[in-house]
Amino acid sequence: MNKARSAQVIAKIKERYDKVKGSLTERSRRLFVASEAIAVGYGGITAAFKATGMAPSSIGLGIEEVKKIEGGWRPEWGPKRSRRPGGGRKKATDKDPTLLADLQDLVESTTRGDPQSPLLWTSRSQRNLVEALQGKGHKISKWTVSKLLKKLGYSLQANSKRLEGAQHPDRNEQFEHINETVRQRLQAHEPVISVDAKKRENIGPYKNAGRELRPQGDPELVKVHDFIDKKKGHGTPYGVYDLEQDTGWVSVGISHDTAEFAVQTIRTWWNEMGKPLYPDASCLLITADGGGSNGYRIRLWKFELQKLADEMGIPISVCHFPPGTSKWNKIEHRLFSFITKNWRGKPLVTHQVIVDLIAGTTTKTGLTVRSILDERPYAKGRRISDTQLAQVNIEPHKFHGEWNYTINPALQT
Repeated sequence: MNKARSAQVIAKIKERYDKVKGSLTERSRRLFVASEAIAVGYGGITAAFKATGMAPSSIGLGIEEVKKIEGGWRPEWGPKRSRRPGGGRKKATDKDPTLLADLQDLVESTTRGDPQSPLLWTSRSQRNLVEALQGKGHKISKWTVSKLLKKLGYSLQANSKRLEGAQHPDRNEQFEHINETVRQRLQAHEPVISVDAKKRENIGPYKNAGRELRPQGDPELVKVHDFIDKKKGHGTPYGVYDLEQDTGWVSVGISHDTAEFAVQTIRTWWNEMGKPLYPDASCLLITADGGGSNGYRIRLWKFELQKLADEMGIPISVCHFPPGTSKWNKIEHRLFSFITKNWRGKPLVTHQVIVDLIAGTTTKTGLTVRSILDERPYAKGRRISDTQLAQVNIEPHKFHGEWNYTINPALQT
């Protein structure tokens, strides 16, 4: 058979095979290709191999089976099986009986923190597992390890932030107190805000997590290291979220995150947004974390709130979340999470960029945000004396007065 004729035969076999191979079992494919090879005659196995890619040895076995079938033979394992029982490639665990047990021992000892585990101080990656098993004399590949790990019920998983540390015995009761207090204030159409500081951000061409659409092959270049640029400094967003209006206010500070900065942000929110929205307000309720610049132990926080209450002329009530539960504060998942999504993949090259990105944050439910740059200096380590603290007209609530309290305007004498 000349080359031209051979090419035509191969092309026709390939065309017929491609049409039916998707609907054939392994055995059916073998018999089909064998029948094509028989029809070609001399050189048929080579032609069928080039057309289908099936191994010549498999085609030869198929030819033998076709001839047996023509003579009336029927396989004892039935027409639905592709191979006789026990045929095909042996499982790795059949060829190596101790493989699965050694793999399980490696993974479980590392999980338990067994100091004798060879993987205790290394990443539990598939590559390291392969090397450890090979060190025990097993012939194993990464692909086989992956299959065996699935069989053992293991999968790649990231860390999950679920541990909150030691829980205060009155944790749930404090949540109930906060929820009930907020419900009552909202029902009375009094202002209720959630406050907190967002993570401090370095200003400059630094990598920001996430991706944004850009022309292909033209990523925005950022610095390799995150060392702070002392000339540009950093930006600290402190936010106020209005629970009833679904609006936010964020002041971006260039100084330190202090209680004075926190209260100044609340003051600015009240003058710019709160007072016009609640002209008849008789009190203000603030929900805040138990620590940070607005923590319940911070004297400066209460001292500055007293000044604000005097200016507003109405009481300010504060309910702090129990220690270790800051993620439940409304501002975290109703405001800050959307700000983070809005600026993902965008380097925060200037303070104004931060302000603009925050102000551009919206949601389908109607969230709107206003933001300004606060260039005032706020000194760290400012102390409040016992005498100054005594000037705070604070009224502890009956339930956990250290977490729940009201600061009334100072009595005029």
